[in-house]
Amino acid sequence: MTAREAEGSTSVNTRENGSGEEPVIRDNRKIDPETGKARETGNGEAEQAEQAEAADAAEQAGSSSAAGAAAADSADAAGSDLASVELAAQLAERTADLQRLQAEYSNYRKRVERDRAVVKEMAVAGAVAELLPVLDDIGRARDHGELTGGFAKVGESFEAALAKLGLTSFGTKGEPFDPMVHEALMHSYSPDVTEPTCVEILQSGYRIGERVLRPARVAVAEPEESTPADN
Repeated sequence: MTAREAEGSTSVNTRENGSGEEPVIRDNRKIDPETGKARETGNGEAEQAEQAEAADAAEQAGSSSAAGAAAADSADAAGSDLASVELAAQLAERTADLQRLQAEYSNYRKRVERDRAVVKEMAVAGAVAELLPVLDDIGRARDHGELTGGFAKVGESFEAALAKLGLTSFGTKGEPFDPMVHEALMHSYSPDVTEPTCVEILQSGYRIGERVLRPARVAVAEPEESTPADN
C-alpha cells in the first residue's frame, strides 16, 4: 500500500446556490481507512460485464475450435477413405499387370519349347534322310536272302537305332492310294478294286512324327472304266 493509497485522496468541488458556494467533498480512496479493505469502485458492474463478455468470447472460441477440430477429423477421414480407394485401385492394376506378365511368359515358354522341338525334329529328319538309301540296301539284301550272319545283326542294330530317333516306315499293299503320302510310279486298271489302290509297294516310305521324309513309291490300280451298253 502506498502512502497515497493509505492517506487517500480527496477532491473538493464547489457548487453555486442561492446563498453562496458550498464545497462538495468526494472520497476517491481505494482503501477504506476504517476497515482497511478495498472499496468497490463504481465501475465494478462494467468490469463484471467485460468479464462476462470475455467468458462468452472464450466459450465461442472453444466452440469454434471444437467445430474446426470436428471438421478436420471429418476431412482426415474422407482423405483416408480416398487414399484407401486409390490404394485398392493401384493394387488391382498391379495384380492385373502381374497376371498379364505371367500369361505372356507362359505363352513365350510354350512357344520356345515348341520351336525347340521343331528345330530338333528338323535336325534329326535331315540326318536320317541321308541314311534312307542305306535302309533301302538293307531291305533289298533281306529280300534276296543276302542279309545273313554278322551283317544281319548290324542291319538290325542300325534299324533299331533309327527307330529310337522316331523313324517309322509306311506303305502296305492293298491300302487306298493317298497322293499326300504315296508316289505312283505305275498305273493300271483292275476289276478287283473299287477305288485307286496300292497294288505294289516298290519302295517303302518313311516319316518322323508327322513329317514325311519320303513318300512310298507304289503301283496303283484303278477300277476298270465301264462302257455304255449297245442299243
